[in-house]
Amino acid sequence: MFRAPRSIAALLLAAVACQGASRTAALSTVAHGEVAKGTADRVPNELGRIPILEYHLLGDSDTRWHVERNHFRRDLERLYASGYRPVTVSEVVDKKIDLPAGLSPVVFTFDDAGPSQFSYIDHNGTLEIDPNSAVGIWLAFHKEHPDWRNKATFCLLPAGAAGHAFFGEKGIEGQKSEWRFRKVRFLAEQGFELCGHTLWHANLGKYSDAVVQEQIARGTLAIDSAAPGYRVRTFALPLGVWPKNRALAVSGEWKNPHGGKIARYDFDAVLEVSGGPARSPYDPAFDAKRLTRIEVFSNALEHALDQLELSGNRYVSDGDPSKVARPPASSVALGRAAH
Repeated sequence: MFRAPRSIAALLLAAVACQGASRTAALSTVAHGEVAKGTADRVPNELGRIPILEYHLLGDSDTRWHVERNHFRRDLERLYASGYRPVTVSEVVDKKIDLPAGLSPVVFTFDDAGPSQFSYIDHNGTLEIDPNSAVGIWLAFHKEHPDWRNKATFCLLPAGAAGHAFFGEKGIEGQKSEWRFRKVRFLAEQGFELCGHTLWHANLGKYSDAVVQEQIARGTLAIDSAAPGYRVRTFALPLGVWPKNRALAVSGEWKNPHGGKIARYDFDAVLEVSGGPARSPYDPAFDAKRLTRIEVFSNALEHALDQLELSGNRYVSDGDPSKVARPPASSVALGRAAH
């Protein structure tokens, strides 16, 4: 068992006590939608970790693949009160994390394009966004908190089963097929990021190189059909499984047998299914083609945020995009001791 030097251990114990008090104070402000006091006093650390959250479905209760709707609302409240603000995967890769001092980036990813993520309600021919869908909840939160930007990443299936086809089809959960493209365009227009996830959630490890490329290329083609000219820069591995030829998860091509047109893809980022908070893009070990995520279900988010606080290894902006804030040596040592 590793034992920290006495001076480091003392620092760690003090930090744990301080962070525990800070978490209690932060949580007490959540109900009022206030930013936690002391956020601006955080020590800048732009080499710290960034939580990339992976959501699937919203539902009436918490399960392995569902987050209860009010739980999702509380997630937004807690993150906001704790000084997190949303950025997209592309903004992380481009090192465009422009946040006020003391705030931290968080990346929301939504996999599989199910109706609970984005659904419409038809009121006598007028379509309204379902306020209980993830997009509806997000937009309501954004209205109350304008600095909570429309910066989430939706990893889309155009032809998945059980309505996982651009957020619903064929009357599944009340969603009509003709609404699908409208939803995808809306997300792009509002500033959300569109992400590839294959055509119908294929386990890429099972297929030939040709099928892998077809699945990925046709998925991005479908996004382009819905939002013409949109460049898909991010790809999420279905089930977290890499193809046998791993390079094909990043770039490849498919030739349409009907007409011979070639569709190519070349992603800037690849999302894995788990692995914990991702490295900062300023970290020398950062790899945009292997970004780790936090699967959100049960109390996974709460646990991950607590661990980031206790480790002292949370990305904290210094408010100056022109430079990279590095933590004091004592903070680095403290973070290592906590691990």
